[in-house]
Amino acid sequence: MSRLVKAMVVVAVVGFFVFGSAPLFAQEWSKAQKEVWDTIKKAWELSAKRDLDGFLSMLHDDYSGWYYESAMPGCKESARKWGAYYYKKTKVLVWDIKPVAIKVHGNFAFVHYYYSELYEEKKGEEKSSQGRWTDILKKEGDKWLLIGDHGGETEDED
Repeated sequence: MSRLVKAMVVVAVVGFFVFGSAPLFAQEWSKAQKEVWDTIKKAWELSAKRDLDGFLSMLHDDYSGWYYESAMPGCKESARKWGAYYYKKTKVLVWDIKPVAIKVHGNFAFVHYYYSELYEEKKGEEKSSQGRWTDILKKEGDKWLLIGDHGGETEDED
């Protein structure tokens, strides 16, 4: 593909995301949708702080998550193991999440969103990750808990 065609494709894609998604992010959320989104943001905050116990307290006991990189879904106990390993070797420097859809049906909700983060694995070595995620939450009492998720890093296609 010629450079001109590639440049036009990049401009079109960026334009779509910048201008096409602006109303999506600007929409008004219901009270329940805001509660769900606040739960997702809190989970990201706790994870960025490397607060494993705090993060795990937001997971339902019957949690099941499947990352793109994983061969099989994991449970809450595997989230504890991998989280402990990840938090020892990685420091999140900055993160951002953008909701695409938040659907609430009684005491269940799901959220599709984009994420990006800048992190440090070794002293001074910064890396970035961006991708998409889907979180599934269940409300127990007055608290939303993550009961499932799926997603991960997406790579640019050449």
